[in-house]
Amino acid sequence: MSTWANLGLQDSASPLMEQLIFFHDHALLILVMITVLVGYLMFMLFFNNYINRFLLHGQLIAMIWTILPAIIQLIIALPPLRPLYSLDEINEPSVTLKSIGHQWSWSYEYSDFHNVEFDSYMVPTNELENDGFRLLDVDNRIVLPMNSQIRILVTAADVIHSWTIPALGVKVDGTPGRLNQTNFFMNRPGLFYGQCSEICGANHSFMPIVIESVPVNYFIKWISKNVNS
Repeated sequence: MSTWANLGLQDSASPLMEQLIFFHDHALLILVMITVLVGYLMFMLFFNNYINRFLLHGQLIAMIWTILPAIIQLIIALPPLRPLYSLDEINEPSVTLKSIGHQWSWSYEYSDFHNVEFDSYMVPTNELENDGFRLLDVDNRIVLPMNSQIRILVTAADVIHSWTIPALGVKVDGTPGRLNQTNFFMNRPGLFYGQCSEICGANHSFMPIVIESVPVNYFIKWISKNVNS
């Protein structure tokens, strides 16, 4: 999760988020180089006294400043194509989770298991434990296995919501009457926090998401306990 003075992206917890961070750094480096070059040229224009009375056209420089931006655009556009298509690639998921947005909470259903469903509400500030995070902790966390392909189905019961976990690179809109899906793969254990990123009403900022990534054997114990209960 983000902390104070964190100006960059969160540490990734999935391979796709790693690729998105790599692309961010790649594009930002090119933008910095362009900004420095253009800034230097503009700065020098104010202080040089070069005059050429016979300069009427410059075909060579015109070709350069036409072709060079096209090449730079290709350098920026080609690397993200693979992760972009990988975001929608769903290949034999191990677990399917259905998320339903409400005003203002989330409901979750584990579709692969019988009768495993629950609501998830934000923990009020006056009920937080000492190690809890204000506006981010919930009463019922999502528990999912690490190193497993996870499919999530997202919809909404009232207005448009958006199920977003920055550390996993996941952002899926939940629209009433529609079912959107995506996938993610968590490569380490931990707690991953997110929020609804669609302005969905007065308490939009009070419907956080918490995923607890655990080893597969812990997940099996957790799901067995909830199925039997």
